[in-house]
Amino acid sequence: MPTNQTRKSDELASSKGESGPKGFSSALTLTAGLLGFALVCLDASIVNVALPAIGSSLGGGMSGLQWVVDAYTLAFAALMLSTGAFSDRVGASRAFALGTTVFTLASAACGLAPNLSALIGARVVQGVAAAVVLPASLSLVRQAYADPARRARAVAAWAAGGSVAVALGPVAGGMLTTAWDWRGIFFVNLPVGALILTLLIRAPRSERRPAPLDLPGQVTAVVALTALTFAVIEGGTAGWAALAVAVVAAVAFLRTEARQPHPVVPPALFRNRTVAVTVAAGAAVSVAFYSMVFVFSLFFQQVLGRSALQAGLLFLPMTGLIAGTNVVAGKLAGRYGARLPMVVGQGLAVVGLLAMLYVDAGTSAALVALLLVPMALGCALTVPPLTAAMLDAVPAERAGLAAGVLNSARQMAGALGIAAFGALISDGFVAGMRLSLVISAALLAVTGLLSFRLAGPSASSA
Repeated sequence: MPTNQTRKSDELASSKGESGPKGFSSALTLTAGLLGFALVCLDASIVNVALPAIGSSLGGGMSGLQWVVDAYTLAFAALMLSTGAFSDRVGASRAFALGTTVFTLASAACGLAPNLSALIGARVVQGVAAAVVLPASLSLVRQAYADPARRARAVAAWAAGGSVAVALGPVAGGMLTTAWDWRGIFFVNLPVGALILTLLIRAPRSERRPAPLDLPGQVTAVVALTALTFAVIEGGTAGWAALAVAVVAAVAFLRTEARQPHPVVPPALFRNRTVAVTVAAGAAVSVAFYSMVFVFSLFFQQVLGRSALQAGLLFLPMTGLIAGTNVVAGKLAGRYGARLPMVVGQGLAVVGLLAMLYVDAGTSAALVALLLVPMALGCALTVPPLTAAMLDAVPAERAGLAAGVLNSARQMAGALGIAAFGALISDGFVAGMRLSLVISAALLAVTGLLSFRLAGPSASSA
């Protein structure tokens, strides 16, 4: 039994930023969680610049390259609806360690893939593991800090790590593909995964908490989303059959959620106007941002003839400002409410997308890189306030569920955007690219108008 002196020592250690009986530093816990979140965010963007090299090595055409991206995003998006509850049931530290281990092994399998089918299968496993890592890493960071102010700073650092990873993805992908090979974009995950697991060895074990799982809802959601994506990418007779499956699965999902006592996506959640608008806006932003990274990664290399490294560097003006803009957006939302930065951000993104309609094979690469900046800044300005608005619109006990729904919707929208726009550019790159720009701008224009009709500054706080 510990003595009073021992308890006082533990309390003193905790007040200095340490936690657990072994004095495990909260900073190291934050480092592990931040690295885990950054790792899964990096793999959502690092692969785009490497797609032409993957196609040259493994074949498969445009649809195969779309599946390399969407296999990961689909699994990530669909399973994120339930992995928060899974993390609670097994304990955040165990879930994080399990997710990181599987993600690291799947990354090795991606790097060693002998053909495109093996690569796509390994990407699915990566996405499943990423869906576990994300909520578990945030829970682990939150548990490491008892003081609310220090916890808020830690969560902000965790979120910034993800933003930086998304921003660096295209650049890192171009550098690794040029200096090594496309397989390097997956092998680079191995030392990071090993470091995370090393940091977790001394981490205190998280408590298990009862959390209901909606397996029927999760299964029907996966079937519906996968079938819909297949229909968009593959088309033809198989695509129509997949669309029918998607419709049946979607109906089953809605009926299941209406009857479940603890549904993964409560239908009542969307009766709140703010929730419905912010989810729609988040989805539109993801369609624009992730799909344009996909399209212009191919444009720089296949149309303008740039190398993978040059293509990655051309994204730097666009991605380098994202993290700073996220911070500014949070401050604007705190001062003026969510509506102003959401409307301004989506309006700026629309202007940026329409300005790129004049881009063609004769446009200089430097000019295209600059034209991408307004769209990226607009998206970065929109996401933090819409997240704050959604979380403020739901009861505190439903904040985790609401965040999971929002993130899942954003990832899923990005996957569908890549599927749709990949099909458009396969029939004629520049014409398909311009149609993709118009569709993205139209979606953001609609959600921008809906955002304008939200309540004013009192509607949310950052």
